[in-house]
Amino acid sequence: MKVRLIAFVLPQFHPIPENDKWWGLGFTDWTNVKKAKPLFKGHYQPHVPTELGYYDLRDSQAREAQANLAKEYGIYGFCYYHYWFNGKRLLNYPLDEMIKLGKPNMPFMYCWANENWTRRWDGKDDEILIKQEYSKEDDKAHMRWLCEFVFSDERYIRINDCPVFMVYRDELLPNIKETASTWRHIAMKEFGYKGLYLCATESFRNVKDPASINFDASVEFAPHELIKHKLKNTFIDKILFRLKIKKRDGLHKRNYKLAVEFSTQRKMPDYKLYRCVAPSFDNVARKQESGVVVLNSSPKRYYNWLKTLIENFHPFSKEEDFLFINAMNEWGEGNHLEPCKKFGKAYLKATKKALTKAKVKLKT
Repeated sequence: MKVRLIAFVLPQFHPIPENDKWWGLGFTDWTNVKKAKPLFKGHYQPHVPTELGYYDLRDSQAREAQANLAKEYGIYGFCYYHYWFNGKRLLNYPLDEMIKLGKPNMPFMYCWANENWTRRWDGKDDEILIKQEYSKEDDKAHMRWLCEFVFSDERYIRINDCPVFMVYRDELLPNIKETASTWRHIAMKEFGYKGLYLCATESFRNVKDPASINFDASVEFAPHELIKHKLKNTFIDKILFRLKIKKRDGLHKRNYKLAVEFSTQRKMPDYKLYRCVAPSFDNVARKQESGVVVLNSSPKRYYNWLKTLIENFHPFSKEEDFLFINAMNEWGEGNHLEPCKKFGKAYLKATKKALTKAKVKLKT
């Protein structure tokens, strides 16, 4: 059996002038992670990194250590979030340096995180910090930049010699089919690429045949699967409801076990869909008492989920053999393979164990 595990990577962990202005001097995602507090008995917060520590991704040694750790436990490559706003890029320094230096020696692809940035972390969703402005000219400029500076890297992941490029929320673009056509034309006619391999995530229940938007494949977005499945009301919740007493917080609790059951029983569609798993989810570090906490997650349940998907996965072709993990380092969402104080390397070990048990031939 052949499968390549691709882990999503958040490049947030370094300060930038924009975040200094919006959130305070020196802000990174670690700022939220460090100040998180448990909100109920048994609640695992804060998440404390161990082996890699509170790294700064501007440091080449930190990036190297992150990639080496991933490779040691069977991760083939990284899917880096890419932030583009009409030619302005944010959180780009680690990625630019990774390309400039040719290190780490880790296959990678980009996922365009094409949402507006708002003050949602402090509840002000309607206050836009930086906005996406879509246009045909921006489509051209974006793809030309990608073709020249990113896709040309020898580590960049391709399928049939076509660079793989993912869009997080395709539904936000006004004419995604035309955008895809523009991108393909530029990649082939202006830069000589054989083509593009375009993927759309199933974020926010955005489920459809990718061919309908001129894309090649869809990718499950496992964190959004986790937050769909509500935990049944506890006895206390029922009493409060009957007495018409509002809970002191707006915390939303979800059920990891139920989400895994739903995922493993999902019937595969006729189009190309890449499966995805997530270690856990808890964004209390970002949203405090209005956050979402997925309960009942564990390395064992994660292992069973990943192993089941691997055993039931049939590559679409020799090179179309991806399975995604979301994520390597979403610490602000309590969703990470990287070692922490409570679980150590348990999620990484579970990842490699699932590959081993399924007799996967690791690609290097």
